[in-house]
Amino acid sequence: MLDSLLDQSLVGYTALGHRWRDLPPIDVDLQGRVALVTGATSGLGRSAAESLARLRAKVILVGRNPDKTAGVADAIIRDSGNPEVCTEIADLSSMAEIRALAARLEGPIHLLVNNAGVLLPERSETDEGFETTFATNLLGHFLLTELLIEKLEEPARIINVSSGGMYTQRIRVDDLQMERGRYDGAVAYARTKRAQVILTEIWAERLRDRGIVVHSMHPGWADTPGVSESLPTFYKLTKPLLRTPEQGADTIVWLCASPEAARKTGLFWHDRTPRPTHRSQRTQETAEERKALWDRLSSMISA
Repeated sequence: MLDSLLDQSLVGYTALGHRWRDLPPIDVDLQGRVALVTGATSGLGRSAAESLARLRAKVILVGRNPDKTAGVADAIIRDSGNPEVCTEIADLSSMAEIRALAARLEGPIHLLVNNAGVLLPERSETDEGFETTFATNLLGHFLLTELLIEKLEEPARIINVSSGGMYTQRIRVDDLQMERGRYDGAVAYARTKRAQVILTEIWAERLRDRGIVVHSMHPGWADTPGVSESLPTFYKLTKPLLRTPEQGADTIVWLCASPEAARKTGLFWHDRTPRPTHRSQRTQETAEERKALWDRLSSMISA
């Protein structure tokens, strides 16, 4: 009853919601599992990577800045006591760098956490001509996942880190890169997060026979550099209520480790519980739009 009430209110997104749900510690030994975490140098990604290392997984941190990524790896090794932490350098907005990253990775990989993301105040494009938020949050992870499927070893799991903001938007297949009208960074971000949830459901069906579980989740409102830098007014108003990065990343880690999460696939989670993917009919996409999303992303990465 309490969880249902929290899920229908914004309080459920806050630190209070996480505390009142009183989730037990994650007690699973992941020794022998290899986890790849994108956006691993700060916020949710760093917290998830450290928690997975504490559970004795081998963790590959993917970051853009070599010095920063190496420093985070050293800190996680020191704090977790797990020496099996290594780094890979790639910008998730660059399809060329993603292809190079995938080629370097030998496998097997058991846990893929697609976490890297940006929310930009103004529209910009990458050197390859893609809108940056779209490239980083959506197209880059689509390409990375498709390239790594053959290196995922059963029982593998793919976790797509979405956002509660996706509830406000429907997919716009005819304007994936927000080229029409006035650019709104928060809307562009939310649309990519909506698309991630749709892709999660598609991948879940496509990969079911391979023994690969695919889930998406949203972390609630967490105190991360991404929030403080991209949404300064929101951050200032809500800071006392924000979750810690550890609280925000809890469901990521649980989805990677929990036997319960492996029994299902294609779900959208918050605080270790499946949640509806829509709160309003106006955000519901059609089957044709889902197919068009997959086809357009596929054509972009094959060009």
